[in-house]
Amino acid sequence: MNLNPKNLLLIFTRNPELGKVKTRLAKDVGDQTALDIYKFLLDHTVSITENLPITKEVYYSEKIHENDIWDPSIYKKKQQVGAGLGERMEHAFATGFKNGFSNIIIIGSDMYDITAEELMEAFKKLDSTDFAIGPAEDGGYYLLGMRKLKPAIFANKEWGTNTVLKDTLQDLNNESTVLLEVKNDVDYFSDIKEHIAFQQFF
Repeated sequence: MNLNPKNLLLIFTRNPELGKVKTRLAKDVGDQTALDIYKFLLDHTVSITENLPITKEVYYSEKIHENDIWDPSIYKKKQQVGAGLGERMEHAFATGFKNGFSNIIIIGSDMYDITAEELMEAFKKLDSTDFAIGPAEDGGYYLLGMRKLKPAIFANKEWGTNTVLKDTLQDLNNESTVLLEVKNDVDYFSDIKEHIAFQQFF
């Protein structure tokens, strides 16, 4: 596969451990089902990213796992660095730019309603705009793309709350920014209880 040398996809993932993932969802479905759903979402993330003709880096929250679903011949494995989520994301972007990439996108590993085509479309948008954001229905975002580092995006945010998108867009007030389609990420039982893909878990 010929990789586009300027495009980098960062995938932030939590180590799939019982009681440590999808904790808000677990309040309704229990720790084991929450873990099963998270693993299902991880598999989905692999399926939509593994064949993309771009460089892919998986950033682990706790420790790097050698023998897991992320094939090291496809994904470079890295450790998240920093105290909070903002610091960790900023470090990953800064490292990517330092390594010569010009279009960098970050996603989580727990988004079901996104396709490989939409990811490539987001990269295409970065050819003509500096920032791309995929707004989540809960007031956060499921995708952040940039072609220049802007540290303000990662500072002074209440991560996991409904003000993240609004505050981020405020930081990008004077920048060229494109908004992608609004999507639903999976945090609460209400996000998935009507969704056909998740009925197998209930």
